[in-house]
This record gives sequence, C-alpha cells and structure tokens, in this order.
Amino acid sequence: MTALFALATSLLWGLADFGGGLLTRRTPALTVVVLSQSIAVAVLGVVVVATGGWSEAGPQLWCAVAAGLVGPVAMLAFYKALALGPMGVVSPLGSIGVAVPVGVGLVLGERPGLLQFLGILVAVAGVCLAGGPQFRGAPVQRQAIALTLLAAFGFGAVMALIAEASSTLTGLFLALFVQRVTNVAAGGAALYVSVRRGSPALPAGGFPWRSLPALAFVGLADVAANGTYSIAAQHGPVTVAAVLASLYPVVTAVAARGVLRERLQAIQAAGAGLALVGTVLLASG
Repeated sequence: MTALFALATSLLWGLADFGGGLLTRRTPALTVVVLSQSIAVAVLGVVVVATGGWSEAGPQLWCAVAAGLVGPVAMLAFYKALALGPMGVVSPLGSIGVAVPVGVGLVLGERPGLLQFLGILVAVAGVCLAGGPQFRGAPVQRQAIALTLLAAFGFGAVMALIAEASSTLTGLFLALFVQRVTNVAAGGAALYVSVRRGSPALPAGGFPWRSLPALAFVGLADVAANGTYSIAAQHGPVTVAAVLASLYPVVTAVAARGVLRERLQAIQAAGAGLALVGTVLLASG
C-alpha cells in the first residue's frame, strides 16, 4: 500500500507541476498559485463539512499550518532559482528535498533493508539525472544554488509536516483544508505585495476564465498528492514513501515529451530508467 500511494503521489505531483508550468506561461506564477489553491480550498471545505472533519481538530493541525506557510516560500524560491538558472542544474538539485522526510524517518528509528537502501540510492540518482543536469555551460550563480537548496528543504519539510498533521482520513481532509487556507493567505499576501510593487496580477487579456478547468486540476491534483503521500507515510516506512513520492520530476519530463513533444536527453532517459529500477527495488524490499 505504501508503494502504491507513494507512486500515485508522484503521478499527481508530476502532472500538477506540468499543468502549473503551462499555466505560468500565460498567467503570473503567484496568480496561478492563489487561484488554483482557492479552488482547492472550496472543494476541501465541502468535503470537511460533509465528513464531519471539524471533530478531528487538535494540536496536530499546527503541522498543517506550518506546511501551509513553508510551501509558498519554497515555491517562490524555486521559481526565482529557475529564473536565475540554468534550469538543468536547478531542477535536479530541487529533488534533494527528499532528504528531509527520509532523515525524519531515520531519526524516528526506521531502518530500510538492504534492497530498500539500494533502491533509495538508485531512485534518487535517477530523479537527479531525469532533470537533465548540465555539466557544461554557463556557471551557476551562488544565489541560484542557495535558493534551490532553500526550496528543496521547504518541499521536503512540507512532506514531513503533512505526514504528521493527521492520523485518520477525516483528520487528513481537515489538515489539507487548513494547509490550503494558509497557502492562499500567504500567497495572497505575496501577490498583494507584488502588485503594489508594480507587477501585474492578471495576464494582458484579463481574468483567465478559460483556464479555470486547468487551474482546478492543478490545485486539486496537488491536494490529492499531499493526501496520498500522507496515507503512504502512515502505512509504511517514511523512508520508502518519501523516495517514491519524489519521482514526480520523471512524470513531468514524460508529460512534456508526450504533450509538448520535448525531446528527452539521453541522460534524462537514463535517469528515468534508474528511477524505475529504484522503484522496483523499493517495492520489493
């Protein structure tokens, strides 16, 4: 069950990242974040009321609040790092955030078996290579490296915090709702500051009504990914769940190849293959 839900997390996160990337080509990134997460808040609010999730309120929800605050900071740092580039270095570096939940699992006493440990090494190497790292070209700015590491730590921290925010299904709905409300509040504040500084909040054509289905998909896929990861972490070793969930860059690369006809570099194809081998080792360990 851990492998199944963690792989579902990778699929959902990968597709959400791909969809979000397409949307930010036409709409400011902060606007995409706020709108997509607002849709997720509305849907989750209905789910929480329908399932009686409010009865699960407790101190653990502070983990959801923390995840909601850390997430936007990590995303903004990652976007800034991508702008500084080169993307071929920034993208795979961002995947090392998996070290945070894996480290938490080890601290809590989890000890992967030999096959699982080998699978972790192979899968992480595959994810890094799937990003298409550049070994030659323009030098990487120190600021880009620092921002990427900040983003990676933030992404990993969100994974760890969400796993601790609930212990039941209805509690998970409430935790995700609280996280998304915090996301919207933090993202909305950042958008307000950005607009005050002169940056546009909407594309040239006005409010992106035609993009609402895509925005809904991105927001709900991201929420579902957090949910499936939490379930995976609760039903098995966090060290395994975190690594399998971190395979989402492979999904994004494959989606770009299938939809946008982007050609995978040989090193990216090799990375995807290694990630698949690591997945098999983790699932069988």
